[in-house]
Amino acid sequence: MSPPQSFVATPYSSTPRYRILLVDDEPANVLALREILKGEYELLPATSGEKALTLCRRHLPDLVLLDVVLPGMDGYRLCRELKADPLTRNIPVIFITGSDSPQEQERCFLSGGVDFVAKPVSLPIVRARVRTQLTIKQQTDLLRSFAFADGLTGVANRRYFEETLQTEWRRCARTGTQLTLIVAGLDHFRSYNERYGRQAGDLCLKKVAAALREELKRPADLAARHGGDEFVCLLPETRLKGALSLAETLGLAVSGLAILHEGVAAGVVTVSLGVAVTVPLPEGEPRELLAEALAQLKLAKCAGRNGWQGTEVALLKT
Repeated sequence: MSPPQSFVATPYSSTPRYRILLVDDEPANVLALREILKGEYELLPATSGEKALTLCRRHLPDLVLLDVVLPGMDGYRLCRELKADPLTRNIPVIFITGSDSPQEQERCFLSGGVDFVAKPVSLPIVRARVRTQLTIKQQTDLLRSFAFADGLTGVANRRYFEETLQTEWRRCARTGTQLTLIVAGLDHFRSYNERYGRQAGDLCLKKVAAALREELKRPADLAARHGGDEFVCLLPETRLKGALSLAETLGLAVSGLAILHEGVAAGVVTVSLGVAVTVPLPEGEPRELLAEALAQLKLAKCAGRNGWQGTEVALLKT
């Protein structure tokens, strides 16, 4: 499963800004495609299969327009590489071919393509096929978001979080970049439910989830419900300093909701947060990062709650 760039219950506006990767070793062909599609989409150019693969993993485009003939890694191999990677396997690929023979068409589809356009490309045909595939992707991602949404709060559920954690772990291990996990637990939530009732508790969880999600500004960041009154925030390519600053912001966002909670020191609903940052190892396990974030959450609660604790984890090779 490849995650949508931003998980929300309704992930698209009526006029989404899609990102399309244009792959062709001839700059003139890339310019021609850009001229056809300019103004409607965010366009990324690549002139080799290797560069296209790197851009796909880094930027997760919504669609790839892929020339078959490329130096080094050709279009067929590139498409197979994309389909073999959980991070990119759901990105649709439209091949651009020099032939529309049945054999060429079959090879495109067997490599994982969803459609093809024969050269010389036609402006209305390219536009129509791009729009068709983006519409299909929008509908597929919408259905996927419903399947992986927490039924109460609307943020991602635990299953989606665990799969995304695995995917981001592999990606950050490949690029040698930091991966951050923040676990947020509501303070004295059991007593809140006992005092105000289950219905009020559910409403509280919805408001807290929305507040946490609102503070995650980057498309790759993920807010999810881990279970009960615990939420997780997954932050690729985030250093400890930035993660701790965000943890403070998340705590203030929740207390800023001013949800009445009599009987606790703050007088309102608050959260404690545990932060863990590491550079993943390919042979490592994401559960190590989660265990450390939960340990930091426990420290935050022992320190008086309504605060955060964090650390950078140096994982050792096994």
